[in-house]
Parts: sequence; C-alpha cells; structure tokens
Amino acid sequence: MSDLHKAFILGAGLGTRLRPLTETLPKPLIPYYHEPLINQALRHCIAAGVDSFAINTHHLAEEWLLAFPDKKFESASLDFFKESVLLETGGGIKNIADWIGDEPLLVYNGDILTNLDLHSLILNHQSSGNVATLALFSDGPNCNVAVEGDKVIDLRHARELHPGTHQFTGIYIIEPEILDLIPANKKISIVPAFLALAEQGKIGAHISDGAQWKDLGTREEYLAAHLDPQGVELQPSIHPSAKIAPCAKIDLNSCFIGPNCVIEKGAKLRNTIVWPSARVAEQAVLDGCIVRTQAEGHHLNEEF
Repeated sequence: MSDLHKAFILGAGLGTRLRPLTETLPKPLIPYYHEPLINQALRHCIAAGVDSFAINTHHLAEEWLLAFPDKKFESASLDFFKESVLLETGGGIKNIADWIGDEPLLVYNGDILTNLDLHSLILNHQSSGNVATLALFSDGPNCNVAVEGDKVIDLRHARELHPGTHQFTGIYIIEPEILDLIPANKKISIVPAFLALAEQGKIGAHISDGAQWKDLGTREEYLAAHLDPQGVELQPSIHPSAKIAPCAKIDLNSCFIGPNCVIEKGAKLRNTIVWPSARVAEQAVLDGCIVRTQAEGHHLNEEF
C-alpha cells in the first residue's frame, strides 16, 4: 500500500443553511479569521503529507479560481472539478477516478474545522487492509454509524443490524477499489458503497475521540467558531490592515475585523464579523451581525 499524498475536498455544496452568506461565495470560501475557511482543511491535510488536492465545485464555481488563481496552496497543487449537476459524494468521487488513479485517497468535508489526528487515521488505514476507514466519534448529535470491534457494520440502519453507535466526522480514507462499487455518471451518495464494504467486512472504524470538531453549517455555528477557535492557527481577530476610526468602539473579545476593512467614526460593534474590504458607516451600531460588503444604521443579528 502506497503512502497517502492525495486528498479530495468536498466543495460543491450549495450552503443553503448559511444563506445569505453563501449567496456570493461557496461555503468553503467564506472568511474564517480573514481567509477562506477551506485554508484550515488544506493546511491540516498538508501537515499529514498531502501534496495534491482535488476539489469539486458547483455553486459559484468561478470563485474558486479567483481565490486560488495559480491552482496552488502553499506547497500543494489544486485541481478543480466542476460538476454542472451536483453528483453527491459518491458521484463526485467517481467523477475524479482518473485523477485518483491507483492511489489511496483522503476525503475531507470542506466546511468543517477539526484538529483530528490525520497521521493516526492514515496509519490505522494502512495497517488494516480495509478498502475504507472512517474517522468516527463515540458520541455526537447523529450517531448513525454502527461499529463492532474495529469494523463498521451498518450506516443509517440500512442493513438493519444496528441503528448506530458512533458519529461520522466527514473524514475518511478510501482505496481505489471502491470505485468499482460506484456507478458512473450518476448522482449518488457514497453510502451504498460503504454498505457494500460493510457486508464484505472491508470498512474500518477509526475512533477519534478527544479531537475538536465543528461543522460550520449555520450562522450561529459560524459565529461560535470564531469565538471558540479550538486551537487552530489563526490570524489576529482585528487584521492589521483594517482602518478603524479612533473614536469607533469595538468589543475586542467578540468582533473580527478583516483586512482592508473601514470602520468609520462613532461606529459601535459587538459580536460582529466584518469580511475583508467591507465598510461600516459612521455611527452604525451592530450586534451579532455579519458584514459582507457594507452596513449602516442600528442592527441586531443581521447580515449585509
């Protein structure tokens, strides 16, 4: 079994729960501490030895090339695969079969923040002989993966063996043999392929208890992730290039002001995120807001 140096980042979703934030950017590209959220996932994978990424796109696909015009991130190469019709995870993996080749692949949801130990996951998979290995938690809000010993035996109770014991993290490793279990040119989940492997005893469970993990699916989760960054390497909450009037009042414990922002005189901000290059007008009072472009007046829990 070869070393793992390829990863597939899932970036094609519509981000419906995060609207209107995702009306102008795909969810993995929304700013998190002043840079695209996906940068956290890319760095996490690179630190584990990945140097080549595939990213599927669909919603606002052109924004990916604006964010990464050189198709590079740090030391790694990025290949984008636009899905004109959403293929779901199984179809998305099948769509990049030629890119995968004969190598193992790390699959990683593009909208999560975690410090899960990828090295441990990779070593577990490489020593197991499994075709797939899922990173799981022993508890969580949606424990629908059934584990017996070190194997996954059921998902979503589809085999009617067990309703579930563990929470799926959205991170897993697959071998190219799984491609034979996914039909071509079809919108399909990866779950049927996982179930087929479960029946064959070829899908492993890697328990990642103790890791920090956040799904940034809603505006509440997005705001909370800024307030509780969980140890990831971050830039300052107020970017050095932000232009803030001396008489503006900003709660430094709950506000995040991006690069090249302008905060005009008399503005008062609390629990608010201001995206790069956005403007907050004179005397604006914002609490629990997210400013994508510009804001003025008094507002509570709104987006602009």
